[in-house]
Amino acid sequence: MSSDHNKDDNGGIPRPTGKANPIDTDYTVGQDNVVVSVGPFGLDIHNRVFAISGLAIVLFVIATLAFRDQVEPLFESIKSGMVSTFDWFFLLSGDFFVIACILIAFSPLGRVRIGGTDATPDYSYSGWLAMLFAAGMGIGLVFFGVSEPMSHFSTALGGTVMENGIRTDWAPLDGALNDPELARQLGMASTIYHWALHPWAIYSLLALGLAIFSFNKGLPLTMRSIFYPLFGERVWGWTGHIIDILAVIATVFGLATSLGFGAEQAATGLNFLFGVPLTDTTKVVLIVCITALALMSVLAGMDSGVKRLSEINMIVAGVLLFFIVFAGPTMQILEGFFTNLVGYVEYFPQLSMPFGREDLNYSQGWTAFYWAWWISWSPFVGMFIARVSRGRSVREFIVCVMLVPSLVCVFWMTAFGGTAIDQYLNHGYEAVKNAELSLKLFKMLEIMPWHSITSFVGIVLVIVFFITSSDSGSLVIDTIASGGKVESPTPQRVFWCTFEGLVAIALMLGGGLASTQAMAVATGFPFTIVLIVATISLIKGLMSEPRAKKIISPKS
Repeated sequence: MSSDHNKDDNGGIPRPTGKANPIDTDYTVGQDNVVVSVGPFGLDIHNRVFAISGLAIVLFVIATLAFRDQVEPLFESIKSGMVSTFDWFFLLSGDFFVIACILIAFSPLGRVRIGGTDATPDYSYSGWLAMLFAAGMGIGLVFFGVSEPMSHFSTALGGTVMENGIRTDWAPLDGALNDPELARQLGMASTIYHWALHPWAIYSLLALGLAIFSFNKGLPLTMRSIFYPLFGERVWGWTGHIIDILAVIATVFGLATSLGFGAEQAATGLNFLFGVPLTDTTKVVLIVCITALALMSVLAGMDSGVKRLSEINMIVAGVLLFFIVFAGPTMQILEGFFTNLVGYVEYFPQLSMPFGREDLNYSQGWTAFYWAWWISWSPFVGMFIARVSRGRSVREFIVCVMLVPSLVCVFWMTAFGGTAIDQYLNHGYEAVKNAELSLKLFKMLEIMPWHSITSFVGIVLVIVFFITSSDSGSLVIDTIASGGKVESPTPQRVFWCTFEGLVAIALMLGGGLASTQAMAVATGFPFTIVLIVATISLIKGLMSEPRAKKIISPKS
């Protein structure tokens, strides 16, 4: 079937090029929206989704700031209760998403092309990969690049820790008491497991669903559209409203978690370099200033704002990465990249096992939290990737989105984490092992050449990642809350960008990083169920699409 049936008003979504199988529905993008104009300002919002999700977030911010002393223990109990009760569910879901991606990519469904059989990519490979990588991992890589490998290495080196008959170490297996090489291998494999295939499989599935149902099926670029094969026209009613509301709330709290990590590390870096007091006031001022910069990026638009900042990010991150490689133990890093990949594959079955786990601090405190965090991020990253991926084949899309960033993450963790471990093992540098998580990066850089410059570059990198996450996040949330319109009034994006900052401030003041992690887990759990159902619906949608006979070369 051709794409001629598409409505004239398609919310700014391009029509399919070539053959596609659009869904015949009477629904038009924005038909349930409320349009308001007040002077130069305008709103074009989905009345129920915007009102309920926006009101819920506003009330949360007010309540958290008003009852700061009471909410901190509440957040702690939410996080510990969720990860201890549902750790198996998060781990099992993560494995499901990886398997689903592999099966889709290497089945005949992999020949389906996003945007129709004759669609060509909107962005070059370099611009495309820069945008999806900056949106997907930025702040986390800078925060955890040194701290996580050192944490797992240290606990593995200390051997198995038993408390009341239960093993509580973070290492995945039996520890590596006084065996530095085994501890290094366990530490790096444990870290890479959290940053390689699983998170990118989660992003791939949701991004692919959004892209196929918008660019091929002609439906709004919003979460509810993915569920059309299962629920039919009901997705335009309360079934779809609930899905989109969950997506907005999960995205806001997933972003707030990342912004919390970014503020924590930027404040720590400023204290380390310039003696700026490491207080809540400093973190709040940082969030306010960076949110203001993100607002400027929002006003600049996609190509002038997000795309340009993402490319700057990749350049700065690349410079810092290659400095670490050449100023650190170069050959060990280059060899470690391959040995760490082998270790990741070797320990993958034990690390991904959802049942019978005794390493509670690792499987619950790290893995279950990470999976919930990635899943709560997935509407944001998924929609952002979907918007810039038109013209790619499904196979090309999944392979690139899963493998390329995974390999970059492995190399990043090998360079940063491997250098820190080498400093401890071969140079007796205790500070990098004993420092707080947010300080480990700066402690590693401290004994390397030009440490003041590289530490400052690290702070700048966190800030720019912070800006791109907030900017692209507000763009995505606004698209969902405006019924799938990709070209909505700028004041709406300003609203969401502002409230992302306010939620981050509220969570930081209401319990610090523990509170941000708690809300990521709490919102990630129901959205995990949504994403599992979305995967089934995506497969049904792909099965009805015509498959391209040849691969179209991307634009250079």
